[in-house]
Amino acid sequence: MTYEANASGGGAGTFLALLARDLRVLRRQGPMVTARTIVQPFLFVFVFAYVFPKIGQGFRPGPEGESFSTVLVPGLVAVAINLQGVVAVTQPLVRELGSGVGEMEDRVLAPIPVAMIGLEKIAAGAIQAMIAALIVLPIVYVVHASGETPAIHVSSWPLFLGVLLLDALLGASLGLVVGTLLDPRSSQLLFAVIVVPLTMLGCVYYPWATLEPIRWLQLLVLLNPLVYMSESLRMVMTPQLPHMALPAILLALVVGTITLAVLGIKLFTRRVLA
Repeated sequence: MTYEANASGGGAGTFLALLARDLRVLRRQGPMVTARTIVQPFLFVFVFAYVFPKIGQGFRPGPEGESFSTVLVPGLVAVAINLQGVVAVTQPLVRELGSGVGEMEDRVLAPIPVAMIGLEKIAAGAIQAMIAALIVLPIVYVVHASGETPAIHVSSWPLFLGVLLLDALLGASLGLVVGTLLDPRSSQLLFAVIVVPLTMLGCVYYPWATLEPIRWLQLLVLLNPLVYMSESLRMVMTPQLPHMALPAILLALVVGTITLAVLGIKLFTRRVLA
C-alpha cells in the first residue's frame, strides 16, 4: 500500500503515514509478535519463581530479603522492551535493505529526508517495545508460587511511564544501529552474538549494585544499554532494592538514546544512499 503526504500535512503527514503502515503490519502479525514477546519471560519466571520454589530448589532471597521474583519482574520487563525494540527495527530493516524487493526504495522516494525515515523506524520500534512491556508485566507479576508474590511499589506513575518511554526509545535506537550494521547473510547471529550477551550481562536477574565484588565486571557492564533499562524499572517498580541513582539513570537513558539514534540515523542514511 502506498502512502503519500497531503499538501497540508507535508513531511509530518508522510512520517505519520509511514508509521501507520508499520503499525498496520504489526497488527496483522499480532499473534507472532505476542508469542515472540512473552515466551522467554514467561518460561524464565515460571521456572524460577514457580517450579523451583515448589520443588524446594528456590533461589536465596534477593537483596534486602526480597523474593527472587521481586528482582525478576523489572528485569524481565526490561528484557521485553529491549528485545522487542531491537527486533522490531532490525528484522524489517535487514529484510528491506538486503532483499531487493523495492520497499526501501519506495520509502526513500517519500517526500521527507532519509533521516526522517530512520527516525520513523525508531518511533515504530519504540511503540512496539512499550506494547511488549504492557503485555509482559502482568504475566511476570502473576506467575509465581505461593509466598513468592513480587513486592511492586510504583510511587510515581508519571515517572514510571516516562521511564518506559525512554527505555523503549533506547531499545529501538539500538535496533536501528544493529539493523544497519548487520549483514543480511548473518542475521541469524542477532540473538547469539547480540541479544543473549546483552541479556545475561544486563542486570536483569540481579541489581547492578550486587556486582560490587566483581568490580571490573560492574564497570564493564556500564557499556550495556540494557543495564540502564533494568535499573530504571527497578528504581520505579521496586525502590526497596538497590538501584542506581535517579539522576544517573535518566542521564544515561537520555544520552544513550540520543547517541544511538544519531549514530543509527547516520548509518542508515549512508547505507540507503550508498
